[in-house]
Amino acid sequence: MDFVLKFLFGINSNISLLYFIKSFVFSIKIGFSTFSILIVSNMNAKILWSIIKKITKFASMKQKTIKSKISITGVGLHTGKVATLTFHPAPDNHGFKFRRIDLEGQPVVDADCDNVVDTARGTTLEQNGARIYTTEHVLAAIMGCDLDNILIDLDAPEVPIMDGSSWPFVEALEKVGFVEQTAIREYFELTENLSYEDSVKQVEMLAVPQDEFRVTVMVDYNSEVLGTQHAGMYKLSEFKENIAKCRTFVFLHELEALLANDLIKGGDLNNAIVLVDRPISSDKLDHLKKVFNKPNVEVKESGVLNNLKLHYYNEPARHKLLDIVGDLALVGVHMKIHILAARPGHAGNVAFAKMLKALITKSRLKKIDGPNFNPAAPALFDIRQIMKILPHRQPFLLIDKIIELNADYILGVKNITMNEFWTVGHFPDEPIMPGVLLVEAMAQTGGVFCLKTVPDPENYQTYFLTMDNVKFKQKVVPGDACVFKLELITPIRRGLCHMQGTTYVNNKVVAEAKMLAQIVKVRNVETKKSEPTTA
Repeated sequence: MDFVLKFLFGINSNISLLYFIKSFVFSIKIGFSTFSILIVSNMNAKILWSIIKKITKFASMKQKTIKSKISITGVGLHTGKVATLTFHPAPDNHGFKFRRIDLEGQPVVDADCDNVVDTARGTTLEQNGARIYTTEHVLAAIMGCDLDNILIDLDAPEVPIMDGSSWPFVEALEKVGFVEQTAIREYFELTENLSYEDSVKQVEMLAVPQDEFRVTVMVDYNSEVLGTQHAGMYKLSEFKENIAKCRTFVFLHELEALLANDLIKGGDLNNAIVLVDRPISSDKLDHLKKVFNKPNVEVKESGVLNNLKLHYYNEPARHKLLDIVGDLALVGVHMKIHILAARPGHAGNVAFAKMLKALITKSRLKKIDGPNFNPAAPALFDIRQIMKILPHRQPFLLIDKIIELNADYILGVKNITMNEFWTVGHFPDEPIMPGVLLVEAMAQTGGVFCLKTVPDPENYQTYFLTMDNVKFKQKVVPGDACVFKLELITPIRRGLCHMQGTTYVNNKVVAEAKMLAQIVKVRNVETKKSEPTTA
């Protein structure tokens, strides 16, 4: 991580990274921009109060969406197709979603890093048979406007490039205004350092705890024209003023290659900063005039084509920061985190987003509370109803009832008695429920969860493919009431159901495992429906 220390902050690489991080994290947590360390005993009341305010700032922030729909039209950079993009208000906990209204069925594509299929010249998403190209600028605008829920309609495969920045989208969103919703916003608070490195591309990213969403970027592509540039955003509220207007940039030799391969059909000299780091002939300039229909194309002294005027001397670095904001929107939640990035690109951004999402999933699972099991709670599905869903029968049907089921998790119950078949031999003098049967009971509960996602569960079977991180933390004996909680880790896709299973006794975890199951259709029996009665 020497690159991060040297290039971002000019720190001597002999200083240990651990020492650097500890000092840095302490200072930024109390709101200082330099690496000064205060002795807690000498803190005055004013500093202590500022810390308290920072801690409580996000305690009950509500989710937000836009007040009404609004449309914006432009051309896709790589496809060259005219596209109309329409922002729609969305309900609580909806998140960011795209909808291809030009395709049959109007498939929806979640803005999720797990749906990224390409990062070559932008970030491309695919889900439900639909692709959305170049998503980063519009997602950065949505994040920069501090929104939580929005539906984005597109009548073409690519988000319009507009002027190459997020500004046109920010303007459209602000035009309709924002509205506070009922649900409380979820924040992910980083509690440990997270790093990513691509040694081939010399990309380095580091995330450290922070009480705001903060980003610091360094770009250095061994170009005399671009040089080494730095950009920073101390908090998300600075995005509109300092980052949103920063346009994408490209080196002329890259542009020539893209044009030669017909990969930039919707670009012109008004939606990108073109950097010229190599000598250019008059013939090439004449060619560019024809390509972009410009009467005068020339290279300025700074090595930038005269197509536009820079908003900032470090606009390329600021645009890389913009891309990070847009790509990290694919994590799916707002974050209190400081991202430090050296030479970032879409591939690294998305890889880092996936690492963050995995960390968030892990932290959510740790927060799962033991269900407050009530033995007298009515069964949502009793043993007879369970037998209509699962193929298992006594003595190998290991759940008595289902007491709760929703889109995210299921709760099953098993009362352990001395009449269980295994008490005879495991062990006669000290009957203990075998761990493999606890896993099987969790699997059966998960099977009910999976099969209830299809309209005709009697025609399907659930087969478990993998079980990972299986742990037994406490013995289960006759007299115990086991509650099995199976919770989705990722959405069900292509019949694959990835779940976290946890077994509780008296609200304490006794066993846990991660399970991957597949729902498979094994028969085609029509469900008999009762005839309507007549008076």
